[in-house]
Amino acid sequence: MKVTVHRKAHFNAAHRLYRKDWSFEKNDAVFGKCNNPNFHGHNYELIASVTGDIDPETGYVIDVKILKDIIKSEIEDAFDHKNLNVEVPEFKDLNPTAENIAVIIYNKIKVKLDSKFHLKITLYETPRNFVTYSGE
Repeated sequence: MKVTVHRKAHFNAAHRLYRKDWSFEKNDAVFGKCNNPNFHGHNYELIASVTGDIDPETGYVIDVKILKDIIKSEIEDAFDHKNLNVEVPEFKDLNPTAENIAVIIYNKIKVKLDSKFHLKITLYETPRNFVTYSGE
């Protein structure tokens, strides 16, 4: 029997959407106000969903404290109150769109989980704009 456990987290981060190899005008046409050279920020909401079998001994799919600690060390400590373009190595050459941020978060959490678990990331950039990624 598969059950999914969810853990919510939050981080605030600044970013700029642009490509270094494009002119300012092209970046502005594609990314609009998100191309602000002085950056802009979001209050990101993250949901990490872990699916697996219930352990008959503990009754858990995964101890939520383990998931909480992984999210804190791998995501919150790395991203919170940071400029993603400047301070987060994964975005040195990767545009920090919500889609790319979700994939990076997935990769950082997935390697810390037992391979028996299925992971899905839901990342809200705004209350109405969000993305999901589950490794496919």
